[in-house]
Amino acid sequence: MTRPFHPLAGRRVEVLYSMKRGSTRMFVVDTGAGARMTLPVAWTDRGPAAEGIRVSQESLVELRGLLDALAKRCGDQRRSGDSS
Repeated sequence: MTRPFHPLAGRRVEVLYSMKRGSTRMFVVDTGAGARMTLPVAWTDRGPAAEGIRVSQESLVELRGLLDALAKRCGDQRRSGDSS
């Protein structure tokens, strides 16, 4: 598994068979104790290499502004007792 937040991340699993679901190639894998899971091939080391996704500085500045506005709104609501 190559998805860092997936429960199987970093584990080796046995591929039982592959299949197509729509246009996506899937592996059915044995996760241990007879349990099976279906995974997109792209989530494994047999899929294409993951591209690094970069966030621009401008996007981060926008996100910070949004978070600041939301935090202020939450603080204003707490002070006024408004629950909407």
